[in-house]
Amino acid sequence: MKVKKVLIYCTKDATPISKSEVAMENSYQLDTDPSVYAYFKIDDSDEYLLAWTTTPWTLPANVAVAVHADMEYSLVEYSGKKFYVASDAVSRVMQDEKHQPLEYEVLKQVRGKELVGKRYEPLFENRGPNAHRILHADFVSGEEGTGIVHEAPAYGEEDYELAKRENVPVVSLVDANGNYTEGRWQGQNIWEANKTIAKTLVEEGQALKVEYITHEYPHCHRCGGKLMYRAHPSWFMDIQSQKQEMLKANAGTHWVPDNLRTGRFHNVIEQAPDWNLSRDRYWATPIPVWKGVRNDGTEVVKIFGGYDEFEQFTGKRLEDYHLPEVMDITFELDGTEMHHIGKVLDCWFESGSMPFAQFHYPFENKAKFESMYPADFIVEAIDQTRGWFYSLLAVNVGLFGKAPWKNLICTGFINAADGKKMSKKLKNYTDPVELMDKFSADSFRFLMLSSPLTNGENYALADKDVGDVARKLSMIWNMYDFFTMYAEVDGWEYDGTLSDPSESLTNPLDVWVVSRLHQLVAEVEERVEAYDLQGALRPILPFVDDASNWYVRRSRRRFWKSDNDSDKNDAYQTLHYVLTRLAFVLAPFTPYMADELYRNMTGDTESIHLKDWLPAGQVNEEVMNDMERVREYVNQGLSLRAKAGLKVRQPLASVSVPVLEGEFEFTPILVDELNVKAVKRAKEIQIDTKLTPELKREGLMREIVRHIQSLRKESGFEVSDRIELAVESDDTTVIQTVSEHKDTIYKEVLAVDGYAKTERTFSKELDVDGHKLNVLIQKA
Repeated sequence: MKVKKVLIYCTKDATPISKSEVAMENSYQLDTDPSVYAYFKIDDSDEYLLAWTTTPWTLPANVAVAVHADMEYSLVEYSGKKFYVASDAVSRVMQDEKHQPLEYEVLKQVRGKELVGKRYEPLFENRGPNAHRILHADFVSGEEGTGIVHEAPAYGEEDYELAKRENVPVVSLVDANGNYTEGRWQGQNIWEANKTIAKTLVEEGQALKVEYITHEYPHCHRCGGKLMYRAHPSWFMDIQSQKQEMLKANAGTHWVPDNLRTGRFHNVIEQAPDWNLSRDRYWATPIPVWKGVRNDGTEVVKIFGGYDEFEQFTGKRLEDYHLPEVMDITFELDGTEMHHIGKVLDCWFESGSMPFAQFHYPFENKAKFESMYPADFIVEAIDQTRGWFYSLLAVNVGLFGKAPWKNLICTGFINAADGKKMSKKLKNYTDPVELMDKFSADSFRFLMLSSPLTNGENYALADKDVGDVARKLSMIWNMYDFFTMYAEVDGWEYDGTLSDPSESLTNPLDVWVVSRLHQLVAEVEERVEAYDLQGALRPILPFVDDASNWYVRRSRRRFWKSDNDSDKNDAYQTLHYVLTRLAFVLAPFTPYMADELYRNMTGDTESIHLKDWLPAGQVNEEVMNDMERVREYVNQGLSLRAKAGLKVRQPLASVSVPVLEGEFEFTPILVDELNVKAVKRAKEIQIDTKLTPELKREGLMREIVRHIQSLRKESGFEVSDRIELAVESDDTTVIQTVSEHKDTIYKEVLAVDGYAKTERTFSKELDVDGHKLNVLIQKA
């Protein structure tokens, strides 16, 4: 439908702009503009009205003044002039430039209804018998300004509706480029004349004062120019008649986060005006409407539905249907010469047409489109609640009566580390390519997907956060390196079968980690199916930490031991299964790491991204619960150790816990993790902190072992290398310790009997808790 309405208008681009574009692009900027308090003299009286406006450039188009009938107004006398101001505004208005009170007198108070209906003298040109009247308007308030509003209906939405209702003329005296077409400032641009008009009125005694205000004002998101409101003939989509259908369609969709669907987007639909579809630009898709006028003055309108129909009426088949190519094409219809209306479509209408336009529906691919409609999933940022999401819904409800999507993820915006908007000018962010080169694309992607961004919230991106994710993901490669290192030593090979090993596993650690993996798979799958990406990624890194710092660490001795028994084979099979299945879990989120890990673990030359998702397997809840309990005992025991100032390497006599066993015995784990000699039962966890000389020597032994292992690494030895070892010291405690614990030391550091110093010897002098010694090692 074509109607004339007051629209947001860009004078630089000479085209109207929709409110949604302004809101979506956050196009408001802080501007300092003149505001003026203008006098309007009431006919046949020495009294005036004092009206305030922040747009002095609209005063030459004034045709009315509005008050509120129920509001109280005071007649103020100042400097020999009497004028009405809303009583609530008097003290605020009657101030000088320094906000000091002026000397004035209040003569009387009246209700607005006593002023309504009176006439006043024109400030500039007389606009006819229906103009220059005092009207009542509900939108008038005393909270700002003077409680009296100057009306220029061509340049204000509420003013325009009031003028139509009161039969007041609408005067337009500004052209498409923002220049005056008549009056004292003819030919000047409104923004250039704005300050001049305000100052001129004060100089000529037609205004009380000029005040400069700093306020949020809309600017064009394309050219940056200040926008104006302007009465303009345009073509609109009738949103009001389908608004209830749009609300119903929205209610039937799934959003992440859902509060945007029920809150912001619902409100956008409820408050939506009819959609201004037409633009006065040159290079865009023309609205396919031609019009002509019969001799009797009636209009003939033709709307084309496709290229074939266009050719049928015009005889032309074009290669390019942009406005420059069609605007001069005419044809006859009903004896009338038809001309293009000269307007193009809002590009958001084309964006809203994407679901069917991509298939050239309904002219082609009818079955394909209908089988894929509505889309399973779309994603865009939160500003698109007024942009793409809205245009999609409006267009598709209008055509098909339903929303064109089933599921929607609405993201927030990425801000700089300080929370401010990223700015090339301020250089307050690191180029994402640099971040990916430094830490990996997978780390950057994982961070983005796991952040509040995917839940509609903004996220302050700090470089260190990408680094933190990279460090945590590197634990996966650490487990891979550990696995391959020992698998190569033992000659363990993958048999090509990736199946749930749960039924055959006997070691509780294996049962636990496989159950944890299956628990992870189920949780990720559930959250992804709900389009909750943040929730889907949340459990991944905790699992990686569990697998690395609990399962692998506690299983090290199973890989180290020389016997190739079933327990060692189960450890290889379990870790291989965990890492390979983990690659499937990671595939949607860290695609490069997942593909490399999968290929390395399986030898498969086909990408993991061509495989089917593998469902979760068995979960042994009893083992899971028991392991959780044991780990809690360990955490509590370590906390007690820390409070007592006892290193973990220092053995203790015992720990007491409430439960000693479940699906498996807790004692071996507690003995290892808490470094105790015995585990006892008690109502609450406690440790024996008494240290005997024997316990102290064993603690010293463990420190010596740690230093020998460190020397092995510093000397470049492989993990499987056997060594010859000598420990030299004059300290009797060291000598006794090494003698008592020789077998344990040699076993831990892979030492063999016999030592003869050669040029291949590596040595290191140590001071361990006040005990001096010299360690010497060389390859056996």
